[in-house]
Amino acid sequence: MSFPYELFIGLRYTRASRRAGRRNGFISFISGLSVAGIALGVAALIVVLSVMNGFQKEVRDRMLSVLAHIEVFAGRTPLTDWESVLAQARRHPAVVGGAPYVGGQAMLTHEDSVRGVLVRGVDPALEPQVADFAQRMARGDLAALAPGSFGVAIGAELADQLLLDVGAKLTLIAPQGTATPAGVVPRLRQLTVVAVFRAGHFEYDSSLLLMNIEDAAKLFRVDGVTGVRLKTRDMLAAPAVAGELARSMTGDLYIRDWSAENRNWFAAVQIEKRMMFIILTLIMAVAAFNLVSMLVMTVTDKQSDIAILRTLGATPASIMQIFVVQGASVGLLGTALGVVCGILLALNVGPVMAAIEAAFGFQVLPKGIYFINYLPSDLRTSDVATIGGTACALALASTLYPSWRASRVRPAEALRYE
Repeated sequence: MSFPYELFIGLRYTRASRRAGRRNGFISFISGLSVAGIALGVAALIVVLSVMNGFQKEVRDRMLSVLAHIEVFAGRTPLTDWESVLAQARRHPAVVGGAPYVGGQAMLTHEDSVRGVLVRGVDPALEPQVADFAQRMARGDLAALAPGSFGVAIGAELADQLLLDVGAKLTLIAPQGTATPAGVVPRLRQLTVVAVFRAGHFEYDSSLLLMNIEDAAKLFRVDGVTGVRLKTRDMLAAPAVAGELARSMTGDLYIRDWSAENRNWFAAVQIEKRMMFIILTLIMAVAAFNLVSMLVMTVTDKQSDIAILRTLGATPASIMQIFVVQGASVGLLGTALGVVCGILLALNVGPVMAAIEAAFGFQVLPKGIYFINYLPSDLRTSDVATIGGTACALALASTLYPSWRASRVRPAEALRYE
């Protein structure tokens, strides 16, 4: 033989389990269930994690359409020399854009409705360097935020809630009051809606309000700007770039990247992915138990063969390797089928779901309820490798006990009634 006889016999037992016969037919059935179970678990894990990655990527991209990759600010004090801060940040090769901003919270009133809003003063000329509001505008234009006009751009959800459109008048109540003999009186300012944007993220579409940076500075009585927003060449490298900027930039500055600003949301998503991985791994564990049953029955059926091999000089370790090969071949076959099916389904999950919806006449994600009305998929090589490795490890672990039991067969007892 050109390869070890343990491998030859183990693979032959795998083929022999499909031969005719009631007992061998039942073993073949259990073996098929093991292959199908492992393949189903692997494919389900790949598809589910790819869809979860797709949703995470879609929400992250929509969030970063209105958020900066990195923010540089001076704590609670205004930043008066933002030009020099931006110049320092632009020296880093990974920083491709920057813009100042003035931020604050206020109350927005319209007729009998009151809403808390996050006000962001932006420079319409520099803001496109860090956010793509121009592509998110449903009505109006960001350039309409002229200084001194106190025009505002609001999210589509806020506009729908308050029944507003371009040209509507609003009243903004600033938290900084004015001291009078009668006490502190809130400062009111009438605003005009000049644009409506749709970021695709409910939190920002329902609570974010944009105005010219000079108007925001007057409204919140800020001598300077709140900070500088930066855009990096690669959003995933923003945490590392933020750390490098913190070490290289001078001054009493605070630097925060987008992952730190939304740390709780991303941590919750990671916990959900881990729990889903553990739950779906149980499918592969059930298939591994089937594999154990199949091998135990095979060992019982092949005791005479084992005894003959022992009398010919096979060691207990060799007997153990034979059944490890048999079980591992079944596990590897199921893993390979699951990986292929999972990758194909993950890459085509959108058309598959569209076909299912058309066939049964329902929508999984109705457009009127969800902002993302399709199943996004982001297939990652690391996930496929982790899932495949876990399935192979479970399959190999399930072969240990039956193989050990086969190595303990005594030739004299096994051949006594032959």
